[in-house]
Amino acid sequence: MIKFFLRYIFTPIIFLVVLHWPYAFAYANNLPSLGDAASATVSQEKEHRLGRAWLKALRSRTPIMSDPLIHDYVEYLLYRLAEHSELRDRRLELVVIKSPALNAFAVPGGVVGVNAGLFINANSEQEFASVVAHELAHLSQRHYSRNVEEAKRKQIPSMAALLASVVIAAAAGGEAGMAAITATQAVILDGQLRFSRQNEQEADRIGLKTLVNAGMDPNAMAKMFERMLAAQRLLGSRPPEFLLTHPVTESRVSDARNRAAQFNAVDYQENIEYYLMKNRILLKFGESAGKSIKHFESELDNPDSMRADAARYGLALAYKAANLPQEANQTLAPLLEKDPRRISYLFAHAEINLHPEKLPDVERLLRKHLEISPNNHPLSVALAKNLNLQQKYKESESLLIQLSKNRPNDPNIWYELAEIHGLSGNILGVHQARAEYFILTGNMDRAAEQLEFARIKAGGNYQLTAKIDQRLRDVQNYALELKSF
Repeated sequence: MIKFFLRYIFTPIIFLVVLHWPYAFAYANNLPSLGDAASATVSQEKEHRLGRAWLKALRSRTPIMSDPLIHDYVEYLLYRLAEHSELRDRRLELVVIKSPALNAFAVPGGVVGVNAGLFINANSEQEFASVVAHELAHLSQRHYSRNVEEAKRKQIPSMAALLASVVIAAAAGGEAGMAAITATQAVILDGQLRFSRQNEQEADRIGLKTLVNAGMDPNAMAKMFERMLAAQRLLGSRPPEFLLTHPVTESRVSDARNRAAQFNAVDYQENIEYYLMKNRILLKFGESAGKSIKHFESELDNPDSMRADAARYGLALAYKAANLPQEANQTLAPLLEKDPRRISYLFAHAEINLHPEKLPDVERLLRKHLEISPNNHPLSVALAKNLNLQQKYKESESLLIQLSKNRPNDPNIWYELAEIHGLSGNILGVHQARAEYFILTGNMDRAAEQLEFARIKAGGNYQLTAKIDQRLRDVQNYALELKSF
C-alpha cells in the first residue's frame, strides 16, 4: 500500500508547504499587482471578485474532478468547518483538482482548493480536515489583505504566482515543480518569509481551534505534519527551509502537539464516508483495475469494520472498472443491505448497472430515494445519466436544468446539460449551456461565440435577446478580470 502510492508523496508535500498567497513563488515577470497598496487593505467584495476570477483562470488550465460524490463530501466538510471557524464571509467556492499530488490552498474571496491527492495522504477524516481548517484560517484572518502592502514592497506576486504554481503541481509533477522552486531562490529570501511564518503559526493555531469547535481531534494536525515530515525523511531529501512558506519542521510538529495537549481527551467518532471517498480516489489513480482489486481484497479482513466496509466498496468499484458487473454487484450487495439509504452505495449501484436491462430498475430506485432527498446532487446526476442511456432525453434535460439552477457555478453540470440539450433537439439551449460552461472555465472568447450563436437562434424574442445581450456584457467584464492572471 505504501509503496504503491509513494511516488505521489514527495512533490505534493513541497507544494502543500509552498503554494500559499501572498508569498507563493514568482512564475513570470511583469505580473500585475493585486490590491490597493495605498490603503494597505482590500475590501471583502474586491477579494470576492478577485477570487472568482482566479477560479475561472484555474479551471481553464487545470483538470478538475467531475465526481459529484467527492465534491459533495469535501463541500460538506468545508462548510462544517467554516461554521465553527472565525470566517465571517462564508460565500465559499470549492474546487477539487484532479491530481494525486498532496496540495491544498485558499484564495481571497472564499475559494478553497484541495487536490484529490489529499485523500491519498491523509489517514483519516480528521487529518484531512486539519488541512482544510488551516486554509480556512488563512481566509478568516485575511492574510492576503493584511499583507498586500508588504508583498508589493518586496515585489512578490501573489494570486498569479499561486495560479501558476498550482498548475505546475497538478500537471507537470515533481521535476518541473522543483525546477520552478529552484529558479526563484533569488526572489524568496529568508527575510521575506518571516512574516509568512507568522501567518502560518496563526493559521495553525486558529485552524486547531476550528477543529476542536467542530468536534474533531486536535491531535490530527500534528499527526498530519508528522506524516509529511516522515515521508520527506523516507525519500532522503528535503527542500531548503528558506524556500518554504509552510515549513514542516520538528518545531512545527511539536507546537501542534503541545497545543493539542491543552484539550481534554475525547473519543472522536470516525466517519465511514471519508474512507469510501478515499477508496474512490485510490481507484481513480491506481495503476490498473486488476491491481486495485488485489489491494482492496487484501483490506477486506481489516479488524476495523468501517475500513473493511470501505474496502468492500472500493472492491466493488474496482470490479466495475474491470468490466465485471456481476462480481461488482455481488460485492456491493451486503453494503446496500446493511445501509440501503447511503448515497454513496446507491450511486455505486447506478454506476455498476449500466446495462440496458438494468436501467429501469435503477431508475425506480433512484427516483425512490430522490423523493426522500429531493435535489440530491449525486443522485440527480446518476438519474440524469440513467435517463440519458434510456434515451429519455426530455426527462434528463428537465432534471439537469433544475440542477443548473441549484448549482449554477458547477461547470460539470453545464457541460452535461449542453450534451443533453443537443440530444433533445434544443439547439438554443446547447449554445446557452456551452456559454455558461466556458464562462466558468475561463474561456471568454468561446463563451461570447456561443452567446452570439444563441442570439441568432433567439430570433425576434426580445426578452430572450435582452437576456443574452446582458450575458455578453458579463462575459466582457469577466474577460477584463481574467487579464489580471
